[in-house]
Amino acid sequence: MKSLGVSPQLCEKFTVCVNSMEMLVQNNLNLPKVTEEDGCLFTGFDEDKCLKKIASGLYTFQPYLEYVQETFTSEKKNAELLCYGTGHLAHTIKQMVIHPDEVIIPDPAAQKSLRAKLRSDKAWIEKITTHLILRDFTSFMEKTVRAIRYLKNIRSVSV
Repeated sequence: MKSLGVSPQLCEKFTVCVNSMEMLVQNNLNLPKVTEEDGCLFTGFDEDKCLKKIASGLYTFQPYLEYVQETFTSEKKNAELLCYGTGHLAHTIKQMVIHPDEVIIPDPAAQKSLRAKLRSDKAWIEKITTHLILRDFTSFMEKTVRAIRYLKNIRSVSV
């Protein structure tokens, strides 16, 4: 259960604990992840494939981050900045891809539908969902930063 990454503070403050069955049920969000097959790791690094994955993943995260913005009202300004910055980064990375049209951008209607599905009448389920989204987004961004740094290093060496 510890792999769910729930902090003791979150458990105490919001009653979001690892033994909550609802938490396990809600963990079916299918959020983007950077994996070995995406060509973003140092061994087998594939610049174009990796950049496509990162841009597509950032676009896929958009409706989830908009959900966070709608539900995490105590941090509304930070959530707005996160949504804006993620969209800008996705667009910038898409421009670095050899064939930008191959970057997957979810359909706006599907994004709106997804945000509606994420809603719950239970505030603590919304808190769990927000936590899971932010946790997975953090992991995605950590791997993105590593890949971009690696790309920057190999470009500066080859110039």
